[in-house]
Amino acid sequence: MNEDFVREIEATMVYVRNSFLMPMCDASRVTEAIGVDEMRHMNWLADLIVKRGGKPSMEHRVLDFGGDELKGQMEMQVSLETEAVERYKKHIELIGDADKEAVGVLRHILDEEKRHRKEFRMRLEKMGK
Repeated sequence: MNEDFVREIEATMVYVRNSFLMPMCDASRVTEAIGVDEMRHMNWLADLIVKRGGKPSMEHRVLDFGGDELKGQMEMQVSLETEAVERYKKHIELIGDADKEAVGVLRHILDEEKRHRKEFRMRLEKMGK
């Protein structure tokens, strides 16, 4: 779960930064709102980690923001959401019936990540990829 927590930190930082650099448009507003969702995911995951005796890790990779142009940023954001969807599917499968609370939270996050990816893809398609 710490891996998921750290990836949510990374997504939050990428989305917040990108929303400030994007021209004030639909994509910037959506990116900002999804950044807030990612912060909620961090909170839920931190709660699960602490309840299980762990400590949320704040270590993260070097961030790739997708550049300073809208298209590159949206492509990076689609990529981050795709990685998240695959990671959450894998973690849900690994946990299985061993921790119903954790699986429930991860499934909820997975559903939101799928929606985020769809939102970013729609905006990227409007740009003509």
